[in-house]
Amino acid sequence: MVRNAQAFLVDFLPVVHRSIQRHGFVIDRIGYYASALTPWIAARDRCEKFLIRHDPRDLSRIWVLDPKRHVYLEVPYRTISHPSITAWEQRAATKRLREAGRAKIDEGAIFSAVEQMRAITENAVQRSRAARRNHLRRSHLRAAVTPVVPAIDADQAGADVARPFDDIEEWL
Repeated sequence: MVRNAQAFLVDFLPVVHRSIQRHGFVIDRIGYYASALTPWIAARDRCEKFLIRHDPRDLSRIWVLDPKRHVYLEVPYRTISHPSITAWEQRAATKRLREAGRAKIDEGAIFSAVEQMRAITENAVQRSRAARRNHLRRSHLRAAVTPVVPAIDADQAGADVARPFDDIEEWL
């Protein structure tokens, strides 16, 4: 029987071990802090590394295992104005910054790179939607163009052959 559903789900997330710093925890160049960490920060010289779990689908928070009470403490970004990102976006942004020749990759650079990547993706999606919409708008034009049918002489083909209309009214 599961006593705590959140702890049960958190138990299946990936684990990292980190020491607590004066400003909280840093995982993959992203800082995490909560005021509940204050007692641990005060005793950081005597603390061992903490067991931390993180969800790769949403890096906006981590779960730190309290070594005494054996419960998870949810800790958000140190800068709560940052948007939620995935581990994939974080790795792609870091890679992109390295390729651009960036010497120092920090939290601000990662989040601005993620914002740029999201803007590029959104622009491509909008262009794709516009292209599909324009294609659909023009699709009736191809159907309206009728192939040129040579005139059939009634004497040659017989009386049963229908002649094409000379005068067709188009409604658009």
